[in-house]
Amino acid sequence: MFKQEHGGEDLLGRIYEYFIGEFASSEGKRGGEYFTPSSIVRVLVAMLEPAGGQIFDPCCGSGGMFVQSDLFTRHSGRLSFFGQESKDFTYRLCRMNLFIHGIDGDIRLGNSYFDDKHATLRADYILANPPFNDGSKGEAGWGADRVPDKDPRLTIGGEKMPLAARNANTMWIMHFWSHLKEGGTAGFVMAMAS
Repeated sequence: MFKQEHGGEDLLGRIYEYFIGEFASSEGKRGGEYFTPSSIVRVLVAMLEPAGGQIFDPCCGSGGMFVQSDLFTRHSGRLSFFGQESKDFTYRLCRMNLFIHGIDGDIRLGNSYFDDKHATLRADYILANPPFNDGSKGEAGWGADRVPDKDPRLTIGGEKMPLAARNANTMWIMHFWSHLKEGGTAGFVMAMAS
């Protein structure tokens, strides 16, 4: 009804995203934990051009990757969305964002490093903005020692890859790789080492 009264425009969804963005800006660096600027999200989605299939974001924050992908396909219904978020507050923001935009998604609460809630999923597209250099400031790092040696995400092309205890970037890339279908495409934001 609300969309019909405003010429089909998702006004409520746009307002919600605006306030999430404003709240993230007021939080400073911490706001980046759950919000990726819409300009970056639009670039990633435009590069991947998701037309149909499964989209996965294992660190989905407030769900902007899903919303922009749905907008890209003009709400065609040909995409299905799967996500995971480790923080309860952010998980609830994502669920609300999807609800307001009329998007159904399988979003689960949990830490992707140690509790992969979508372990068997092989997606057509991975869209993500993981936390940069996670573990670089903590004394214990990000928890590389908690990932079992036999975790299938650690093996690429038959070779076991090493994990850096003080930087989870490699783990994120291996996580993305393990969730891609054959011929799938990933687009993500990652800090470069200097």
